[in-house]
Amino acid sequence: MKPFIKWAGGKRWLLDSQQIKLPNFDGKYIEPFLGGGAVFFQLAPQSAILSDVNPKLINTYRAVRTNWQLVHKELKRMQALHCKDFYYEERARQRRTKHTRAAQFLYLNRTCWNGLYRENLSGKFNVPIGTKTQVLLPDDDFEGASKVLKRAELRTGDFEETLLDANKGDLVFLDPPYTTAHNTNGFVKYNQKIFSWDDQIRLRRCAEAAYRRGARVVLTNADHKTVHELYSDMGEPKIVSRSSVISGNSTARGKTTEVVYIF
Repeated sequence: MKPFIKWAGGKRWLLDSQQIKLPNFDGKYIEPFLGGGAVFFQLAPQSAILSDVNPKLINTYRAVRTNWQLVHKELKRMQALHCKDFYYEERARQRRTKHTRAAQFLYLNRTCWNGLYRENLSGKFNVPIGTKTQVLLPDDDFEGASKVLKRAELRTGDFEETLLDANKGDLVFLDPPYTTAHNTNGFVKYNQKIFSWDDQIRLRRCAEAAYRRGARVVLTNADHKTVHELYSDMGEPKIVSRSSVISGNSTARGKTTEVVYIF
């Protein structure tokens, strides 16, 4: 199943490229950096714990799970109204109900620049309008997504709390926030604001603890020597390649690499 939210750093490309094979598991699927949830929707597990620190993102998943029809109806209305003026008016609005907040989140996600999620210091979404005009897509399957999400517990919070529930038989997928723009020269400094090095160390400790309790762990990260050193005793890294697509300038896009650990 295709994810219905576009998220920077999403891992749909990794599944499509078939560069790694996810381990089999017979317990829960646990993903504490949910984002677009590409791996979750691909696996469609019978039981899952999904979390993220972004409450607006989790509200959107909850709304689709609870009543996808209302979300779809609101998106259909927004599709008819979409234009530059409407985009900026909607971006400034404060929606009150769960389904209208979810529809607003999806509308902005699908029509903003490059699907980027960014807030200003006041916590307001501030990404400019993009070039895409389709709000509803031909392959949208909100009903199917709702059915799969009903088998999952959705949480808002820090990854450490979620990982405490990982035990024998579970599969943990870890895709912390990072960018590969400085894979070779200053990764730690460049990524410090989006996911600090202290958080990287804390994640390493939590991932190992989950593994020691019997869970299988799949972790993606930047292909950088500091990351390799951090996980040096947790198995051999697999280097995977992908196209860099975040840059607004097409000439700046090219190939980059990321690292995957499976333990």
